[in-house]
Amino acid sequence: MPNQHAFLERFPKACEIKVAWGDMDALQHVNNTLYFKYFEIARIDFLNQAGILEHLAAEQVGPVLADNYAKYKRPVTFPDTLLIGVSISDIGSSSFTTHYNVFSCAQQAVVTEGQAKLVMFDFKTMQKAPLNDSLLSFLHLNLKG
Repeated sequence: MPNQHAFLERFPKACEIKVAWGDMDALQHVNNTLYFKYFEIARIDFLNQAGILEHLAAEQVGPVLADNYAKYKRPVTFPDTLLIGVSISDIGSSSFTTHYNVFSCAQQAVVTEGQAKLVMFDFKTMQKAPLNDSLLSFLHLNLKG
C-alpha cells in the first residue's frame, strides 16, 4: 500500500480534489457517480498540460470518451483530499487509454482505480482524427509503467 510520498513520486503532477460534504450520499460515503466527475477533472488537468484545449480551439479536434470504467476499493468520506494520478496506455493512431489512481490522503491508500478510452475527434468533419505529434510525444512520456 503506497503512502502519499510514494504516490506523488509515481504521479508528480497528480490532481488534488477536496471531497465536499455534498459528495456523500445517503450511505454516508462519496457517491459512485462522483468518481467519474473526479476522473474528468483529472483528465482535463492532465490533457491541459499537453495543450489540448488550445488545439481544440484552433483546429476543432479534441478527445471524446469511448468508454469509462471504475473499480471501487474503499469508501471515501468527508473530510478528505484525493490525489488523482493519470497514466496512459494503448496508444493507437487516433486513440489512447487513460488510467486513474485515486489516493485518499485521510486513508493513505488508493481507494479507486479507473480507466477511459479516448478517441480524437474532428468536430468539423464529425469523424475520428489522428493523434498529432505533440500529443503523441506527451502521451509517450506518461505511459503506464
